[in-house]
Amino acid sequence: MKKIGFLIVVGWILFSFSAFGEETYQWVDDKGTVHFTDDISLVPEKYQDQVKEKKTPKEPTSSPTVTPPRGKGPKEPEEAIEKKDLLGRGEDWWRDKAMEWKQKLTKSQKDYAAAVTALKAKEKELEDAKFRPKSFQRKLEAEIKVLEEKMNEQKKQVDEAKNMLEKVLPKQAEEYRADPSWVRVD
Repeated sequence: MKKIGFLIVVGWILFSFSAFGEETYQWVDDKGTVHFTDDISLVPEKYQDQVKEKKTPKEPTSSPTVTPPRGKGPKEPEEAIEKKDLLGRGEDWWRDKAMEWKQKLTKSQKDYAAAVTALKAKEKELEDAKFRPKSFQRKLEAEIKVLEEKMNEQKKQVDEAKNMLEKVLPKQAEEYRADPSWVRVD
């Protein structure tokens, strides 16, 4: 009898430990519903490319419990639910991406303004060099060409950053069902 009791206890302990460390798979369907399974073969084929694999921790960790406010019933309060896009990226990820492009835009605009100023100064210098040797004038003309190329490159960067902020990021947010306000940078 002792042996059977001992085997049952050992079996129960081994079973409980084997439950931890298992893999769990998560995906989001077209309706935005999040699904979980421990068997990858149960994930529909069209969602296979977006599956997130999670390992259950070896030891159970205590998670903070959210006490619902009175009168709301079993639902969690909205502030406790973090919204995510189809790939599981939250507001912070989208805001960081938008801020990155906003910084690129600001830098490109400053660089473009500096290139325009330098070009105008060089053109003025060439205008004032009418009576200087032709070799000096050719040198200034070559410098002007370099500055024009630099100015055009900065203009392209400004246009690219504007396009990302005004069109590409909002379209991507829409495609991945992220809140459109997450990509607005004022």
